[in-house]
Amino acid sequence: MNIKTPSLLAMLKAGVHFGHKNSKWHPNMEPYIFTTKNSVHIINLEATQKKLEEALKVLADLASQNKTILFVGTKSQATSLVEKYAILCDMPYVVNRWLGGLLTNFSHVAQVPQKLTRLKKDRESGELKKYTKKEQLEFDREIERLDYLVGGIETMTKKPDMVFLVDLVKEKTALREAQQMGIPVTALCDTNTDPRAVDYPIPGNDDATKSIELMMQAVAEAVNEGKKNPQVEEKITK
Repeated sequence: MNIKTPSLLAMLKAGVHFGHKNSKWHPNMEPYIFTTKNSVHIINLEATQKKLEEALKVLADLASQNKTILFVGTKSQATSLVEKYAILCDMPYVVNRWLGGLLTNFSHVAQVPQKLTRLKKDRESGELKKYTKKEQLEFDREIERLDYLVGGIETMTKKPDMVFLVDLVKEKTALREAQQMGIPVTALCDTNTDPRAVDYPIPGNDDATKSIELMMQAVAEAVNEGKKNPQVEEKITK
């Protein structure tokens, strides 16, 4: 497979190397820190590139086996980008609010997107026209509410095979649920996070829009590349 990894120059221009202030760092990120400038940790982009290559290969392999990768990014800088690139590679996503139990109690939570699908079908078929205009308006509002909550996972019929997180601190609940269910996680890890918490950490700036977009684009392209090269299912190991 032809998996493309952003160049060091591209990552530099996107600000992937900018971490947090050294007072907020997590000691386990030390192997990925190059230096400190103006009290801000600078991430070693060569290390980022190496770990990104590893993560992209795993993501492409999973995609080639028709596996599901759930994209999660609910911080303001990430929502539109996560949605954009998840749609681009036809994967489910969560960008507004994480529903507690999505992974640990999937069969129960899955009833919410199923309800959304049912209401949409009823509206499209004209089934809802038998109700009063006020009731139809209430259905429209309910569809809008549910679409906001679970629109990105409406077609996710089973638990994902991997979860991709943009921010480990912001998405701590999603991370915890994935860990409890034994679902592998890959994530963009800034200098204030513990990279040991995930299976495939990608050291990098998880706050700057350009950094997030560069990573999301690379991930989406790897997934699509995997889909173009289907293969017999095999176990993905770290």
